[in-house]
Amino acid sequence: MPRREEMARNKYLRPIAPRFLSPELWRFTRRSVPRGVALGLFSAFIIPLGQIFLAAFLALPARANVPLAALVTFVTNPFTIAFWAVIANRVGAFMLQIDAATAGMASGKAQSSWWVSLVDLFQVAGVTVVGFLVLSIVTSAVGYLVSSAIWRVMVARKRAKRLRRMEQRLDRRLAAK
Repeated sequence: MPRREEMARNKYLRPIAPRFLSPELWRFTRRSVPRGVALGLFSAFIIPLGQIFLAAFLALPARANVPLAALVTFVTNPFTIAFWAVIANRVGAFMLQIDAATAGMASGKAQSSWWVSLVDLFQVAGVTVVGFLVLSIVTSAVGYLVSSAIWRVMVARKRAKRLRRMEQRLDRRLAAK
């Protein structure tokens, strides 16, 4: 992951560097972390290539955490893309309710085997694209909610730990008197 200084020296980022390198986009805060997770998941499923750049540029207007948005896009990587494509195909088929009768009607009207293959390819691709759209929306919403809940739990634990330490110090002071 490139650091802020390396990105500031990049000639392609120079026009937007003041906005892109703003410190608020690189801090881990209660609001920027869930936004970064949601944008990263959305970008990971919406397009197969260039998702890191899409997540980073979407993070600018949303004031999301840029490194986290870029990191979360690795949910879809060359090792897992086949798994996600199968899941997207099944989700898309479920959403569109395409069954064997519908596919048979489209293929039955075609005469040549080349056309039948093309129709089948577009049917599978269309279903998969719809599945990826659904996955991008659903996973980003779930990611936002889960990361927000995890953030709240972590903050609550830190606060409780700090309170216990303060109580222990106060008890020691009172016992010493």
